[in-house]
Amino acid sequence: MEFLTTLVNDVNGLVWGPPMLVLILGTGFFLMLLLRFMPLRRIGTGFAMIWRGRHRGDAATGEISPFEALMTCLAATVGTGNIAGVATAIAVGGPGALFWMWCTALVGMATKYCEVVVAVHFREKDKRGEHAGGPMYAIKNGLGRKWLWLGFAFAIFGGLAGFGIGNMVQVNSMAQALEATFHVPGWVTGVVTMILIGLVILGGIKRIGVVAASLVPFMCVAYVLAGLVVLAVNVDRIPEALDLIFTHAFSPIAATGGFAGAAVMAAIRFGVARGIFSNEAGLGSAGIAQAAGTTSNAVESGLIGMMGTFIDTLIICSITGLAIVCSGVWSSGKSGAELSAMAFEVSMPGMGGIILTIALVIFAFTTILGWSYYGEKCWEFLLGTKSTVPYRVIWVIAIPFGAITQLDFAWLMADTLNGLMALPNLVSLILLSPVIVKLTRDYFKNRAEAGELSLQGK
Repeated sequence: MEFLTTLVNDVNGLVWGPPMLVLILGTGFFLMLLLRFMPLRRIGTGFAMIWRGRHRGDAATGEISPFEALMTCLAATVGTGNIAGVATAIAVGGPGALFWMWCTALVGMATKYCEVVVAVHFREKDKRGEHAGGPMYAIKNGLGRKWLWLGFAFAIFGGLAGFGIGNMVQVNSMAQALEATFHVPGWVTGVVTMILIGLVILGGIKRIGVVAASLVPFMCVAYVLAGLVVLAVNVDRIPEALDLIFTHAFSPIAATGGFAGAAVMAAIRFGVARGIFSNEAGLGSAGIAQAAGTTSNAVESGLIGMMGTFIDTLIICSITGLAIVCSGVWSSGKSGAELSAMAFEVSMPGMGGIILTIALVIFAFTTILGWSYYGEKCWEFLLGTKSTVPYRVIWVIAIPFGAITQLDFAWLMADTLNGLMALPNLVSLILLSPVIVKLTRDYFKNRAEAGELSLQGK
């Protein structure tokens, strides 16, 4: 077992090491250039599309509304990474890590846009008549049979990673937080979560979409408001915090307090890695949910999908990061969710820790919902629709075990598989980039000719 752990740890170092991070960032920047920075110029259009996408539209073009599809994506991405992941990046890389997290999100918007465009454009209907899409279908239908092995690789990585990163790790974080704050036994958290998740996912994507559309906007807004209270309490420290963030994005930071000090490379590595872990831009997962949306145009789905990265990282992760730096606890020597909780507790004594625990629990719960669908579609690609019911049952049964089990190896394995998902996805995006550019150009050209093109973003 020790040999296996060492082997997986070495692979993990490669997967989340500098070469992979350069590949993910480089691909995002390459796609951003091809699109002539359209994702950044069309942020306003993206928000408008989200508002318009609240209605389900033609049932023949999808199972859930574009808004519900985005909320399902956010359900999967807005999780422990937004609380514990951001804190870990700052604890190891210093305040400068937050700057590199922002950079990751900006280029990641182009990556996420392209992932969704190809997922929707190359989606197909399964034997039940439901739409199925994602990197594996984009590879199958866009690149042809000679690349099919790459689609199978993505599905295997995603199908296995989901049980760790999207299931057991999430409920384990919930159980630890509830036990530490409210003294709730881990097995109780596991059983209750199992029942609630089971009631939702056994109803399929339509029920997941409805629950996500109800829960995700509320949890995001509530968390942002709580974070703004923390920033308001420390408003006089905001200029100093921003100075720390921008200064130490490019220069080393010395040891101070419980902080051991960090080189610039640590800020870049952990800022980029935790940013990708949080918003999943480059991993290809978002396209799986967006492919179920009611839409007749892949570009419109892409404009909605790219906003998930904006909301996840540039809004929610920023709130966490700024709260940690402004409150001054970043140099305490703490890490993970404990560091985030300390930032809130210091600013709102008696309430901050409770608020963060509740946020962590809801974030983790919705992540289990979103990833259940991702995993389902991966296994469906590998084994067909006959795998759906057994998969859902196994997914639900795994939850209580995650709540009461030591998951160090499971976390390491899942984190490695999660990162490996990026390889097939990035290769397919680069190879299919001419298709993406053509679809994008044709869409905006048609809108301009129809007199519907918004002046915003020009």
